[in-house]
Amino acid sequence: MSFGDEHGYGDPARPARNDDGFGGTGQTRTRLPDARGGDGYGGARRPARGSRSLIMVVGVVVLLLAAIAFANRGGGDDPATGANAPDGAGNPTAASGVKPVTGKNGTIPSGFAHDEQGAASAATNYAVALGSDGMFNRDGRHRIVDTVYTPEAAASLKGPQDKAYSSAFLGKLGLDANGTPPPGHLFISRTVPVGTSVQSLTGDTATVSVWYTGLIGMSGPGSTDPVTTTWKTWTFELRWQANDWKVAADSQTDGPAPVPGDVAASTADEISKAVEQYGGFTYAR
Repeated sequence: MSFGDEHGYGDPARPARNDDGFGGTGQTRTRLPDARGGDGYGGARRPARGSRSLIMVVGVVVLLLAAIAFANRGGGDDPATGANAPDGAGNPTAASGVKPVTGKNGTIPSGFAHDEQGAASAATNYAVALGSDGMFNRDGRHRIVDTVYTPEAAASLKGPQDKAYSSAFLGKLGLDANGTPPPGHLFISRTVPVGTSVQSLTGDTATVSVWYTGLIGMSGPGSTDPVTTTWKTWTFELRWQANDWKVAADSQTDGPAPVPGDVAASTADEISKAVEQYGGFTYAR
């Protein structure tokens, strides 16, 4: 997980302004009256330049307003679609203000828009569902797969997945044959998306990559499989079917992974409480 802080800055080397208002040594200057109407330093007093100062103030205000307008203008491109971004660039992090979904199928959002934003949101939500602990129970896994994938892809995946999630595999994770952890333990499997990149979008097909960090492991007393983090990129080939995006194929690669921080690992109890306290998100632009 890679989040950082930005700190303010200053210039400690900049000299402080002196009390005389001129940045000098603090000595007092005394003006003497001049019968000629002078300014105390020789020569006649110059007339006030009120009109020139007013023009300068107005000019500064106009420039500021122009700068603000330029910074806030949309440029004619929708910030949610990243129309100004190069091919394969990540989507903007700012919210678009467009509602991402109109409904849900069970616990999985559905009804994504038939555009770039909808494809990115669908891929992100599907990564969350496919990386959840529901995948370790046969019935739950079949519901997720039927919801997320196209019918053809789901039919071809369920058999091999059932073999992959065998009793032997689940046992290595500390789960029983139904994917249930022992009493007093909490099994954790969670996908936490960091960003998305729409690689392509053509008509009813889209390719979207989701960069994410994952949590997986058993939290509880005496656990031999503590919760660890992973960093991966999940790429989805999406198809527009039945008025929604569905996964036709997907693949994963390791990384990019940041350098681990120096934060000490939490106890199993702290991890369990955090997972129970902090729920997941419905990701969207």
